[in-house]
Amino acid sequence: MINFVVLKKLAMRRNITIFFVMILLMFGANADIQAQFVGQDTTRRVITSAVGFLSISPDARSAAMGDAGAAISPDANSTYWNAGKLAFNESEMGFSLSYTPWLSKIVDDMSISYLSGYYKLSDDQAIGVSLRYFDLGDINLFDGMGNPTGSVRPREWTVGGTYSRKLSENLGVGVTLRFIHSNLTQNIASLGNDNKAGTSVAGDIGIYYNKDIEVGTTTSNIAFAGSISNIGGKISYLNDATKDFLPTNLRLGTAFKTSFDQYNTITFALDINKLMVPSPPIFETDENGVIVLDTNGDPVILDGKDPNRGVISGMFGSFADAPGGFSEELQEVMISFGAEYWYNQIFAARAGYFYEHQNKGDRKYFTVGLGFRYQVFGIDFAYLIPTEQEHPLAETLRFSLLFDFNNSN
Repeated sequence: MINFVVLKKLAMRRNITIFFVMILLMFGANADIQAQFVGQDTTRRVITSAVGFLSISPDARSAAMGDAGAAISPDANSTYWNAGKLAFNESEMGFSLSYTPWLSKIVDDMSISYLSGYYKLSDDQAIGVSLRYFDLGDINLFDGMGNPTGSVRPREWTVGGTYSRKLSENLGVGVTLRFIHSNLTQNIASLGNDNKAGTSVAGDIGIYYNKDIEVGTTTSNIAFAGSISNIGGKISYLNDATKDFLPTNLRLGTAFKTSFDQYNTITFALDINKLMVPSPPIFETDENGVIVLDTNGDPVILDGKDPNRGVISGMFGSFADAPGGFSEELQEVMISFGAEYWYNQIFAARAGYFYEHQNKGDRKYFTVGLGFRYQVFGIDFAYLIPTEQEHPLAETLRFSLLFDFNNSN
């Protein structure tokens, strides 16, 4: 999802021109604008969107399991992973605070903070709230002569509310509605345009099913989950002609939990993700590699479909719009696998793996983590280990504090 080689170079020169290129690389841009900055690549068609921070795992528990969280046992962070399981929390209420220093291998002042909580209205109903804040750090500004002119501190945030309800003893559904605010440019004019903060409203829907099963003499639990997140209107930093999709995501997951004895339990989880965002097409270029425009000033598409379409068309058309056909559609599927071991419901050890195809972002990393629970208090840690050396995500740490009242974990 991020051009890491370019991004690393950008971090060394944080002037205003480079800053806006970084925005285009990290958080998406119109296809024609982005192609002018990064060039057309017909072999690596990475799907881009605005507000990409919404796709970053916020809490340390699921992050330590390879970003698998759709169907694992519910907690306060279910507001992010699957609203449908929030009502299955056994405690009356709880909340979690998570913090992640982001891209710490490159810069030292970017971070993501996440606060979430829930309250059980009854045994079969729960409400939740969540707040996410992405601080991109200080960006130094320079004029055309290289003289410093000040600095800005871009930031993005969302706030949302969740309602979850059990439809039966084993089945639950949930919805989330959130407001998104993205101020990357601090209203500074660039490239001849007046920039502005982007805003949008988005929603999630989730479904969760779990059932106890007998395996030999042991009672185990199997769960299945599905959710679509960030369904909402496009967001713009300039005008209506430059609106970009939100990172609408389809997540399907399953988890299997079993006990060895009264002290030792283990959970295996698998999540499959697919961005419901149009795949970038292949544009026609001239002998100099410049994209050819038609009489209306739009890029001429050689293969694939026009990405500039409506939200609903973009979402459902995303399953059949890749220039490479079905084989490329499969490349757009991301896989998360993780395991969680608990001893006496006090100490946890976690590990996982995340896979993304090299043509669609090439994020591949292992994760490990630890957890501790005592009465109402809990703490989780996660650590990310990329398969590629000198990867910007290397050494990413996440920390989560949890408070679970009337905890019967």
